[in-house]
Amino acid sequence: MGSLGALVKHPGDFYPLLKLKMASRHAERQIPSEPHWAFCFSMLHKVSRSFALVIQQLDTELKNAVCIFYLVLRALDTVEDDTSVATDIKVPILEEFYRHIYDRDWHFSCGTKNYKVLMDEFHHVSTAFLELEKGYQEAIEDITKRMGAGMAKFICKEVETVGDYDEYCHYVAGLVGLGLSQLFHACGTEDLAPDTLSNSMGLFLQKTNIIRDYLEDINEIPKSRMFWPRQIWGKYVNKLEDLKYEENSVKAVQCLNDMVTNALIHVDDCLKYMSALPDPAIFRFCAIPQVMAIGTLALCYNNIEVFRGVVKMRRGLTAKVIDRTNTMADVYGAFYDFSCMLKAKVDKNDPCAQKTSSRLDSILKTCRDSGVLNERKSYIIPNQTNYTPLLAVLLFILLAITLANRGPHEPN
Repeated sequence: MGSLGALVKHPGDFYPLLKLKMASRHAERQIPSEPHWAFCFSMLHKVSRSFALVIQQLDTELKNAVCIFYLVLRALDTVEDDTSVATDIKVPILEEFYRHIYDRDWHFSCGTKNYKVLMDEFHHVSTAFLELEKGYQEAIEDITKRMGAGMAKFICKEVETVGDYDEYCHYVAGLVGLGLSQLFHACGTEDLAPDTLSNSMGLFLQKTNIIRDYLEDINEIPKSRMFWPRQIWGKYVNKLEDLKYEENSVKAVQCLNDMVTNALIHVDDCLKYMSALPDPAIFRFCAIPQVMAIGTLALCYNNIEVFRGVVKMRRGLTAKVIDRTNTMADVYGAFYDFSCMLKAKVDKNDPCAQKTSSRLDSILKTCRDSGVLNERKSYIIPNQTNYTPLLAVLLFILLAITLANRGPHEPN
């Protein structure tokens, strides 16, 4: 549930972390009994614990469809990401993957750890897929076909321009947004969202991941695969890997800020998309990752640590986002607060400072114009709290004592 030191520093994290832990255990107990569905939901917990938590809010039919959609695309992504697979083998698999999901006997060994298990036992995913309603199957097949073709295209193509960058992100994430919108529409609770808005939902998340994961991706073995566009990084260094060297720290941060500024262009579309979702469960499912993304960008902006290690939101803040993202007022409030944090970090001497500030001002105006900022209490901007570090420690100790004294057969 996070380190004791973090709880002492952020005592307000305690209750959301406790709720998150309880929700996680509850989700693990909801795994179906049928072997193929048990495999799918167990694998979902292993490859994305946070996604497995958020998906629990959906009704059973839609939850099953989204679970299979995620695992199919995760398998497709595993093929694309495995740099040890030769191109002449990889490209046909990517292009034909949408056919393989109908074949209970198909599998392909690649990836590592849990991803290798997913690929080796993909027949479980295919079996579950074939039990979905026809409308869900058609949506998943359509997106898988288009994504596989796009991935195959970029196996042999470098990301040179910002246009290439947007195109690649469309194939690997924008199409996810379109697919989810199709699934939401197929279940009968949502109107079909405009493709431009659905695409932006995916692009905003994907660009955030690409920015955050620079060091992990550049150090990939046996071969790095990078998607920062040359049109941006070429303004600062001769080679993309030069950004990780200490002597290039100033240029690296400037390039990073340029990348974050590019990602911010999608925020207004994301806010429009979320504001049109009437179903509370679908809303939370869509909104939580978006709030996490703007929070991650606020941490990454102007932060040299992106090129030194892992930059991510602390677990307690993540728990608060999951706990407190329930309405559009919460979303506007979170985007407003994180944008304020980001704007406070803008250096007027940064080459993109004016463009960054302009895009942040647009986001802040959208949030203010919503008229709901006063309907929520900020948990992002530090403020006075009734908790004290001592109280947090006492609560933590009390919980530990309670758990230690429970009998071995006492139910959770």
